[in-house]
Amino acid sequence: MFDFLKKKLKIFEKNIEAEIESELKKEEKLEKRRQAEPEPHKQSIQTISQVKTIEAPPATPVVKEEERLASTRKRALRIQKPVSEEKKEREKQIDKQIEESIESELQRVLQTRKSIEEAVGTEKKQSWTIDESKLDELLWDLEMGLLEADVAYSVIDSIKKDVKQEIKKVPFDKGKAGDLVETVLKNAIGHVLKASNFDFNKFIDERKKPIVIMFVGVNGTGKTLSIAKMAFLLHKIGKTCVMAAGDTFRAGAIEQLTIHADTLGVKIIKHGPGSDPAAVAFDAIEHAKAKHKDVVLLDTAGRMQTNSNLMDEMAKIKRVAKPDMIIFVGDALSGNDAVEQAKRFNEVVGIDGVILTKVDADAKGGSSLSIAYTIGKPLLFIGIGQKYEDQITFNPEWMVQHIFEK
Repeated sequence: MFDFLKKKLKIFEKNIEAEIESELKKEEKLEKRRQAEPEPHKQSIQTISQVKTIEAPPATPVVKEEERLASTRKRALRIQKPVSEEKKEREKQIDKQIEESIESELQRVLQTRKSIEEAVGTEKKQSWTIDESKLDELLWDLEMGLLEADVAYSVIDSIKKDVKQEIKKVPFDKGKAGDLVETVLKNAIGHVLKASNFDFNKFIDERKKPIVIMFVGVNGTGKTLSIAKMAFLLHKIGKTCVMAAGDTFRAGAIEQLTIHADTLGVKIIKHGPGSDPAAVAFDAIEHAKAKHKDVVLLDTAGRMQTNSNLMDEMAKIKRVAKPDMIIFVGDALSGNDAVEQAKRFNEVVGIDGVILTKVDADAKGGSSLSIAYTIGKPLLFIGIGQKYEDQITFNPEWMVQHIFEK
């Protein structure tokens, strides 16, 4: 799991460590020369050493970065094709979702920068640090490695800035450079993963019943199995649920969900193939109300984010079902495609959280690292197998531990 990502991070660690050890040896030689040379000469060497010490440059103002990001996104909003009258309201809703995404991303940048400042402090430590030009060169190599690991560029940019800012304020000692570099990387990745904090069980306990959870995503991501796993989890915490077979475009999807429902002993509401999925959702919610069920798990047809007709139909299901939570189900093996899919679904229906499947088979690990930070929505669960119990609550510490495990 995450083997490719581990490899790229380990290469960066070793390169930084080698550079630090090399420079520390040079410092030792200079120190010995200072002790051996006459006093005037020692002062000259001391001056050279002081010049070599790199002062951390002032951090790039977050405001400028925010303004650039907001300006780019807003220009994109203005470049729109004329739309028919019946779609104007829908376009307004999408524009609102995009604006909310912009605000969320800007807020996330501010929070990340603040957490870094708190972690490294604002007072400069009087110690040697790596040459900035060499650090930039090594960070470029890290960027290329993370791109190969399917990490989204916005996440790479955040990690690079975190590493550059923190590594300039960490005192390096001979023999401990490797541990300190790993700590810096862990902190940088930890800041990215903080976007995923969400207490799902608390949400279920506090929300008015029945809670409607709508599942969306493209074909082949494991959406139906994720719904079954969710039903299994709800049963474990003492909640009752009903499944709604809203994927009426594929007869196989209805049959597949029925098999899971029978296996788990869960009631399923279904209509015939080709029927109105919004009607299925309505009937399932009415059944839950009548039978005092806690949760409605609403399946929808898998659809590509580029198919506007199907995406509009999904918006119709949302209007009828009025879900309390919309969960996007993404495939970890699809890498950055999963990130782009999540963005589009968020713009159309406004997703509230993510389930990432097939994480156990994902050697790269980029989508696991990227998806929550990129869309600003929590990564709720990750799939690590085909059994019902193989869907675990996402934990940032778990992710960091598995990335850096020996």
